[in-house]
Amino acid sequence: MRQYSFTTVDVFTDRRFGGNQLAVVTDARDLSDGEMQAIAAEFNFSETTFVLPPASALHSARVRIFHRTGELPFAGHPNVGTGFVLAQRRRDIDLLHFEEMAGVVDVAVRRDPGGTPTGATITAPLPLILGPEIAPETVAACAGITLEDIVIERHRPIQLSMGNPFILAEVTLDALGRATPDLPSFRRAIADRPDFANRFSLHLYSCTSDGIRARMFAPLAGTLEDAATGSANAALGGLLLSLSGEDRGEFTMIQGVEMGRPSRMEVVAMRMAEGIRARVGGGCVTVSTGELLV
Repeated sequence: MRQYSFTTVDVFTDRRFGGNQLAVVTDARDLSDGEMQAIAAEFNFSETTFVLPPASALHSARVRIFHRTGELPFAGHPNVGTGFVLAQRRRDIDLLHFEEMAGVVDVAVRRDPGGTPTGATITAPLPLILGPEIAPETVAACAGITLEDIVIERHRPIQLSMGNPFILAEVTLDALGRATPDLPSFRRAIADRPDFANRFSLHLYSCTSDGIRARMFAPLAGTLEDAATGSANAALGGLLLSLSGEDRGEFTMIQGVEMGRPSRMEVVAMRMAEGIRARVGGGCVTVSTGELLV
């Protein structure tokens, strides 16, 4: 029997039992791919991270991210939460560099005046990548809303990524609250797009006077709804900046309200030589620690 230490945290929140849940296995050496996947399924959170020694001495760690049914090349709240957990062990480190499938992710630790970590801000590993447009009818069917609920004045539904692909669509605020994922429609949508590699994660948003409200559904990956999706909201910030014509944009994203797990993400998007890049950050709260028996 082998033992592995873990910590669970709530990410993109300043209060326990809000935000998005994350489990961090702080030393995953000797765990196989299958064991990592089984542990992620056991926690049953939207993601679980596994910390490994880095390949390069210039980096802080290699981080693998698993959701309930597979591995992700990059994700937002897992990096923010993992950075927060590792920073609790090293008060002398304020900038971490994680090796991931999508590239190197920079993690800037947030600390209070006493030096205690309070959260983190990450930089997405890739500039904004715009994929194909998606038929509004497909989005409406998947979200259980009407075609009239989808707002297309600024852009049509589109696939985009900064290291992790999502389908993004603007909807009315009323429709955002009514949206309910329809699994058969998701299955039909992915059957029509073999180039999406069986990934059809739908991120809906609506602009309000208090910021941007969002919801994300990924039932094909085992996540009916996600409380906070940092990678999708970073890409959303990048898209909004690209449409504005400005060089920099700051956005506040609120997600998880309908789930009873309100999450707050602060996104900064910037035009750079290589394209539009984005950072996303927020607070974290430790919930539990323990030992896994494998």
